[in-house]
Amino acid sequence: MLDVLATVLTILALALNGLMAGVFFAFSTAVMPGLDAAGADHAAASMRGINQKILNPRFLSTFTLAPVASLAGGVLMLIAGRTAPAIALLAAALVYFLGSIVVTAVVNVPMNNAIDAGDLEWTAYRPRWTRWNTLRGWASTAALVLIGVGLHLSQ
Repeated sequence: MLDVLATVLTILALALNGLMAGVFFAFSTAVMPGLDAAGADHAAASMRGINQKILNPRFLSTFTLAPVASLAGGVLMLIAGRTAPAIALLAAALVYFLGSIVVTAVVNVPMNNAIDAGDLEWTAYRPRWTRWNTLRGWASTAALVLIGVGLHLSQ
């Protein structure tokens, strides 16, 4: 039963990390360039709307539960004596936490708050925000790969 629960959590972690990698990728490769093409004033206004609408239960639960599912799956794998997949899952949780959650809290959210308040111009906001968002995308992708490795090793 422990193995089944660990596998279910690992598959959930895989899906959640995949969703987050996709969100971050889409923002860096399509949303931000699309907003930029609309001109600075329209882009900033649109980003303020995005910043308000993204704070919803679907996004927030996916964003926050991605590393939790990896961590829980890793702990259960460790308890079950499956050290190699456990290490991969625990590494995935750490990579996502540092590269997505910490970066979001330290860089992207303060920048969002600044543009929302009108304290930061779009031309200064977009390149820096996008660079850090791309890092979040790569961190989510790395976590996704680590979870995939964990699933493979658990077979």
